[in-house]
Amino acid sequence: MLAASANIPNYTMDPALLLDFARPLDVALLDQVVTTFYSSHGVQQQQAQQLLTQFQDHPDSWTRADKILDESRVMQSKYLALTILERLIQTKWKVLPEDARTGIKGFIVQRVISTSQTEATLSRDDRQFLGKLNLVLVQILKQEWPHNWPNFIPELVSASRTSVPLCENNMAILKLLSEEVFDFSAEAMTQVKVRNLKNQMSIECSQVFDLCMEVLNSATQKSLIIATLATLHRFINWIPLGYIFETPLVALLTSKFLGVLEFRNLVLKCLTEIANLDTVEMVQRAAAANPDALPGGASAAQQQQEAIDKLYSDMFVTAMGQIAAMVPLETTNFETRWEDGDNEEQEFIQNLALFLTTFLGKHMKVLERDNVNVSLYAHRCLAGIARVDEREVFKVCLEFWAKWVKDLYDDSLQQPAGSTGNRPDVLNLGLTSLQPNAAAVPPGTRRREMYAPILSEVRVVAIERMVKPEEVLIVENDDGQIVRESMKEVDTIVLYKSMRECLVYLTHLDPRDTEDIMLRKLTRQIDGTEWSWANLNKLCWAVGSISGAMNEDHEKSFLVQVIKELLGLVDMKKGKDNKAVVASNIMYVVGQYPRFLKAHWRFLKTVVKKLFEFMHETHEGVQDMACDTYIKIAQKTRKQFTVQQSGEQRPFIEEILEDLAKITSDLQPGQVHVFFEATGYLVASQANEQMQERLVLGLMQLPNHAWDAIMQQAASNVPVLENLDMVRNLTNILRTNVSACTAIGSGFRIQMERMFTDLLGLYRAASLAITKHLQADPVTGFGRPIVRSLRSIKKETLKLVECYVTRAAEVQELAVTMVPSMLEACLGDYAQNPPQARDAEVLHVVASVTNRLGKYMHAQVGPILESVFSCTLEMINKELIEYPEHRVGFFKLIEALVKSSFPAVLELPPHVFQALINSIVWGFKHTMRDIGNRSLDIVAELFDNMAKSPADLANRFYQAYYMQLLQDVFFVLTDNEHKFGFNGQVKVLMRMMQHVTSGQVQCALVPDQTMPNVAYLRNHLVSILTSAFPHVAQKAVEVFVVGMFELNKDFASFKPHVRDFLIQIKEAAGGPGSADDLYLLEREEELKEVSKQKHRADLMVPGLVRPADREDDSD
Repeated sequence: MLAASANIPNYTMDPALLLDFARPLDVALLDQVVTTFYSSHGVQQQQAQQLLTQFQDHPDSWTRADKILDESRVMQSKYLALTILERLIQTKWKVLPEDARTGIKGFIVQRVISTSQTEATLSRDDRQFLGKLNLVLVQILKQEWPHNWPNFIPELVSASRTSVPLCENNMAILKLLSEEVFDFSAEAMTQVKVRNLKNQMSIECSQVFDLCMEVLNSATQKSLIIATLATLHRFINWIPLGYIFETPLVALLTSKFLGVLEFRNLVLKCLTEIANLDTVEMVQRAAAANPDALPGGASAAQQQQEAIDKLYSDMFVTAMGQIAAMVPLETTNFETRWEDGDNEEQEFIQNLALFLTTFLGKHMKVLERDNVNVSLYAHRCLAGIARVDEREVFKVCLEFWAKWVKDLYDDSLQQPAGSTGNRPDVLNLGLTSLQPNAAAVPPGTRRREMYAPILSEVRVVAIERMVKPEEVLIVENDDGQIVRESMKEVDTIVLYKSMRECLVYLTHLDPRDTEDIMLRKLTRQIDGTEWSWANLNKLCWAVGSISGAMNEDHEKSFLVQVIKELLGLVDMKKGKDNKAVVASNIMYVVGQYPRFLKAHWRFLKTVVKKLFEFMHETHEGVQDMACDTYIKIAQKTRKQFTVQQSGEQRPFIEEILEDLAKITSDLQPGQVHVFFEATGYLVASQANEQMQERLVLGLMQLPNHAWDAIMQQAASNVPVLENLDMVRNLTNILRTNVSACTAIGSGFRIQMERMFTDLLGLYRAASLAITKHLQADPVTGFGRPIVRSLRSIKKETLKLVECYVTRAAEVQELAVTMVPSMLEACLGDYAQNPPQARDAEVLHVVASVTNRLGKYMHAQVGPILESVFSCTLEMINKELIEYPEHRVGFFKLIEALVKSSFPAVLELPPHVFQALINSIVWGFKHTMRDIGNRSLDIVAELFDNMAKSPADLANRFYQAYYMQLLQDVFFVLTDNEHKFGFNGQVKVLMRMMQHVTSGQVQCALVPDQTMPNVAYLRNHLVSILTSAFPHVAQKAVEVFVVGMFELNKDFASFKPHVRDFLIQIKEAAGGPGSADDLYLLEREEELKEVSKQKHRADLMVPGLVRPADREDDSD
């Protein structure tokens, strides 16, 4: 109990008295504490929070809620009371005495009624409070309705007709109820309960719908109409189709309310929901559920669908007539309306985009058949909206365009070429064209011809809105300066990929129009009418994005024209910033057209030489982009560099290697590494082994010369590792080797053989030097530049070995030659070093090598674990934060051993194997997502491998670890801190159940077991789960356990079954005869049917069912 404190002044009484539930509650004192919490800070706020938390957590706190709600003058106190009640209803409702449940329900209902009756005079805070009251009432409904409150809907509808404010609030309650049942139920209610509530709402929705129609037909109060439209919006996606298409609802929405400023946004949302309905599936499902309703069978269902299509068409025509009156295209500039509009206007434009894209996406073929001009008007409207300066609005339009243009492209591939002379009149798009059947699509006319003007407009918008691709490294910052981009925007990259795909299809549909638009815009860059960095960037990104979309000859003429104009522009523009922008765009464009470059060697050579020139340009970002463009070109055109081209004296790669020092002279180390990787791709393309070896040595000549010089100094007893510049130079050389090896792969062998001995010697020497520095300065030594650089040498050495081993071809040879020496050097060093000096890269490298070498690593598994297992575990098992890289590396290594060297793992001494299992268990109990999920993957791999292991080994594993692992899996499964691992936990649990039910486990799970494994495990699980969750009914536990045995072959069924149980353990069970019992009986019947179906399927396979398990067929 919290003691009174002088740090919290001005309390009329000791605030700790609030926790004495034997005394009457002092509401004024509670208000003071709540006010202190919300208005103070520091110690006062912390003490108030502690007291309020204790008050809220007290098991009897709910008994004070009514008094707080009646007497408190502080709104936050009332919220506290409602929160207490809400938690009570969600977790303990079923164990409350009936009179308590009745009392709470009556109190909340009366408070909702009394508060809503005064809605016209409610303040904003009071309205929010009423919303919270409604939410609490809905929580009660989820527990009581329909079994214990069958008349709720009739009572609510009847009450709504007595008072406009009450009706308005009841609409809000119905909206909340629909959301809770249909939208947010997956994590809060069991499958059976959700299904029952959905069925009940469907049964009773007619009364609610009638009430909504009454309001829409006769109400005059705008707030009531808004509340009704909001409720309908939530109902539309689940009510039967008849309520939508066989009533005046659509006509009311489109004709009466869409044109009214206050209602248009909600109406558009309703129409969007209607447009998005999967009517085909709903009609088919209704026909299957009630065959008598459609006596004509499939043909009658088809007729019904055609009637619905007609209604959809009429709805859209009427809606577009209203929209055309609100936003006439001839006079509407959506960009201006967005910029000048308030929130409501901007929401209207966004909702209009959603409505148009949804309807056109679902029902375009119907419109094209009956009302083509309405469809064209809608497309034009959408193209105007897409110009709005709001990315989310543009993404809505783009998502539709991407599907639409792909559909047009697919359609054009299937149809014969149409006549261009019969194009429908698409110019008369005024209001007069928005009439039904104003123009039908003439037979044989191609859809892409009909949409040609719209598609051209979309091309312009897409080009003008183009976003930065991932490859572009120099951008304009907020200060208008051209700088290298420091961080890539994931959202922009995703958007670029969508825009690129859209532009590719647009180009396929009309490559000539795409070319004309782009060249016109390029001309305007040159003449200055549209010149700006942003405009040029977008245009060039668009040009680069359509690579491959034109035929080769067309692409050639187009690209030559673009490059010619851009080269002229770079000469014409003054100032380094302007030239840098144009240069970066030239590099980007040429890098996107490898097909053209492959076919035109002289142009390719010219481009590459230009890139080499840019590598000497010191303006920020230009060198980076030149190097990145070079590597992109090298990856796509590599073979062109290693053959002797016509008119050349030698392969161009030889010229590059000869001039390598000159080309890279102005590059920074990181840029040099990119250059070496790019050139490495060229070297790797040489198929002749001897010639490739010569090229490798030629590429590595410069770093090898520097390496040899340092090694010679070291051999002459020069203390090179005490010289910071030399240490950094060594690190740079190693990184250069890593870059080259990344590209060359197994062909890097000659270089690795050349330096491997020195490499290991350097690793050991660096480790000794680090130890020497730390002995001299154990406190601050780790932070010294020389120590950090020495550790970089070790890390880069490990990366180089990993890079080569994971790409080498002769893995068996490596397992005998290079790998043992490498492991000897790094494992012993790792074990002997203090924790702070152990490199996590050792764990990562050993894991990668194990995965690559597989069975050839079996002999190394014991030494590996002996060197790194215990010492690493001691570093990471004390707490959950320190050494994060070591944690990841540790479990990555265990995963590699279990996955790639499992036979060797099985041969480990028992105490080592036990420690390995314990560490895996500790891993999936870890609260770091990556480690927890990886450890669960290891358990799944462990069981998969056991299924393929000899029976005696597998049985020893099952007897020793099955029950322990099962209990530990249930621990994380039912723990809130491990919710992130739910999918992995369920997969492991399903596998474990499968191993028992399939007979894979052939031994007794525990000593002295007297019954079969399935029966024993079933009883055991019921026992431990009942003990762990005594508030859950035993019947619920039994149904859950039965389901695990029946459903473990289908993850889609097993996962929601487990989720149901996790929902059940959050609340106390009801007594006999409660709604819970009914839900459990229904679930039990479902599981019995699953079992029967499996048995019937097994009977079809002779011998699969034992004679003892077959029905008596003696007759």
